[in-house]
Amino acid sequence: MRLTSYTDYSIRVLISLAAQPKDKLVSIKDIADAYKISKNHLMKVVHQLGQLGLVDTLRGRGGGIRLAKSPEEINLGWVVRHTEDDFYMVECFDPEKSACIISPVCRAKSILQEATEAYLAVLDKYTLADIIENKHELKKAFNF
Repeated sequence: MRLTSYTDYSIRVLISLAAQPKDKLVSIKDIADAYKISKNHLMKVVHQLGQLGLVDTLRGRGGGIRLAKSPEEINLGWVVRHTEDDFYMVECFDPEKSACIISPVCRAKSILQEATEAYLAVLDKYTLADIIENKHELKKAFNF
């Protein structure tokens, strides 16, 4: 299974913010520059993270973004489920697009579904706090 860049960027934003002092505001531009990714794309990511209640955004001069919850409260499985478009590993997972002639009798679908559930179950065991256990080293990687 592969995550979309959208989910990857969502996790990177959360890591970037969690590596900073609790109330420090960080700009989207700083994060985009640090990772060398599109600021416009990151703005969409941050907007959704705000809608999900994971990020606080403060506009205007001196504004920026920061975590809205503690890293211990941000579950990775939950984040992935809310930032991925779908979990269609193969065509037959999507009932609207499946044209596979063996889909009604194929056992691969149930095995792949089980694998997807196991993948998400592993992510459910971890929080953002687990990712930033090396917070001091992570903080040094950012220039903000």
